[in-house]
Amino acid sequence: MNTSPQPDTRTLYVFLTRGVIAIAWAAVFVAVSHSLTTDVTVGAGILLVLYPLIDAVASLIDARSQRGSARQLLLVNTGTSTIAAVALGVAATGSVASVFAAFGVWAVVSGAVQLVVALRRRAQLGNQWPLLLANGLSVIGGIAYLIAAAVGHWTLSMITLYTASGGIYFVIQAGLLARRRRRLANAAPS
Repeated sequence: MNTSPQPDTRTLYVFLTRGVIAIAWAAVFVAVSHSLTTDVTVGAGILLVLYPLIDAVASLIDARSQRGSARQLLLVNTGTSTIAAVALGVAATGSVASVFAAFGVWAVVSGAVQLVVALRRRAQLGNQWPLLLANGLSVIGGIAYLIAAAVGHWTLSMITLYTASGGIYFVIQAGLLARRRRRLANAAPS
């Protein structure tokens, strides 16, 4: 008899929606930012503010179905992402280097928080390798953005790799949760 808790449907849909939106965001962002190396256009600036707000909303919705430290960390991530949106809005009025610095700090902090959340929810949600990988890469990517901001080797479209890959990992995680739900439902006594 399997006593593992079944993943919440809301969590599955949050992961799927967050992943699809991140992939779509990346596609739009690459179109408006492909050659920007010094200044940030208004369109790119708006998208830069929206991305962490997407993360904030998803974390807030996800936190509603969680308990304990995972919930607290998701709420911390909501606050961190909201602050990042403001910071990116300010940075976007400056230079691409400023955007990379703000995005890098947010990617490191948010990635670290979400990495801990993924580790703590493994018993509830099962296989978390996509989120563990995505959030570990977020920390590494954030450090890379900070280095790029410092040394001046960047194009704004480099951010799309981060967002698109994160979106793909969230979609994969949603698929794993759906599979786990089906398996647990089939294993339940009738």
